[in-house]
Amino acid sequence: MEKTTYHNPVMLQETVAGLAIDPKGVYVDVTFGGGGHSKEILRQLGPQGRLFAFDQDKDALANTLADARFTLIPENFRFIKQFLRFHGIKQVHGILADFGVSSHQFDEGSRGFSTRFEGDLDMRMNQSGAITAKEVVGSYAHDDLANMFFQYGDLRNSKAIAAAIIAFREIQPIETTAQLKEALAPFLKGFNDAKILAPIYQAIRIEVNQEIQVIKEFLAQVPDLLFPGGRLSVLSYHSLEDRLVKRFIRAGQFEGEPEKDIFGHFEVPLKKVGGLQIPTKEEQRINTRSRSAKLRVAEKPKNTPNRK
Repeated sequence: MEKTTYHNPVMLQETVAGLAIDPKGVYVDVTFGGGGHSKEILRQLGPQGRLFAFDQDKDALANTLADARFTLIPENFRFIKQFLRFHGIKQVHGILADFGVSSHQFDEGSRGFSTRFEGDLDMRMNQSGAITAKEVVGSYAHDDLANMFFQYGDLRNSKAIAAAIIAFREIQPIETTAQLKEALAPFLKGFNDAKILAPIYQAIRIEVNQEIQVIKEFLAQVPDLLFPGGRLSVLSYHSLEDRLVKRFIRAGQFEGEPEKDIFGHFEVPLKKVGGLQIPTKEEQRINTRSRSAKLRVAEKPKNTPNRK
């Protein structure tokens, strides 16, 4: 497993193997980060191959790769079709997505992602984004906070958490991770606090970055972007993400059931390849952040008519 100071790529070989690389193909890494997955894709591409990568975090741009086959697009991958077309690309042979927060984002205390460090309540993956975590915890009404913690953190005591935050901010603003922890003191026991805080931070981060909506918008574009036989290889880190990916691969939509034909069959734009994959015990030991990772691979059926 390749290690970098910026980010240790999870399931590197398995995720790239899921793309079944054609050395002459065109591929997209929509979550560039430290470039670990991109480097492995480039290693398997020939001189005619091309790789496009997306990352909205300006810190990641410093990791760009000096390779004529590589283009880094500094945008959110929810705009994948728009920016690929800008570069003259309508369809590709494979798309890789790693939905996790990078090691760098967690380790950079000033970004506010980590429960371990004190810093400003920011949590924006795009540092020029419109809303910060400070604004979420400082302005959302009780019901909005409670719904956020329940939906994105799976927290059964979401209403009590929301009430504690509102009670605290009536006395003083919540602008730092330290102040957020102080507001949440009634729920902390002095041990295993990180485990208690993790789903709360996760819920706020998802809200700040609109992560669920971004993933839905991205996945909806994938079938149209893939050539027949093209692959999608996706790493997810929590159940909300994985359910979206699993359902879209199975049904081609996020809610309800697809329409069936007169024989009771329904067409889906992607077909799963293999089963769910998780990191080896050795990788989980070496890279603890890989422990919750789930890898799913899908392929656009080879008999799908090409777009005109």
